[in-house]
Amino acid sequence: MRFRESTRKYILIGFVAFIIVGFITAKVLASKQDKEFLVDDTLYQQASQLYNDGNYPAAGELINDLLLRQPNSETVNYLGGLINANNANYNQSAILLQKTLDINPHKVEDPMFMLQFGEVLFFADRFEDSKIVLEKCREWGWVPESYPNYQDRVTELLNQIENM
Repeated sequence: MRFRESTRKYILIGFVAFIIVGFITAKVLASKQDKEFLVDDTLYQQASQLYNDGNYPAAGELINDLLLRQPNSETVNYLGGLINANNANYNQSAILLQKTLDINPHKVEDPMFMLQFGEVLFFADRFEDSKIVLEKCREWGWVPESYPNYQDRVTELLNQIENM
């Protein structure tokens, strides 16, 4: 099958037009994605700053907005869990920390995360779950430099669970 010269030109023009339309579409979609990322990043930075400043109610409002926008983000769920714990919303905090662990199962190897998770479960009255997490913390026998009383805190919580 042989194409005439005019047919080849139309095929080439159609192919070039297809590529140009693809580039324009990609540019428009990327621009929208960039704007969404900047909004999400700004919300996260503000929530994190409010958390660090101890303004937990305001941080809670921002993190709730961000959780609606980024429900599968490990860092957003983790910060949300910490903020909710400081607002005494322990059940919600436990849910968010569990979701953090579901998203990144390697968090189980982070001693500070596990202690925080164990404490949140304890204060949410989920004593059996808390005991499992805290026993894992005790097994490590490891003390982070940033928290030299780590094992003491683990033992204290486990003793409180045993005495209930």
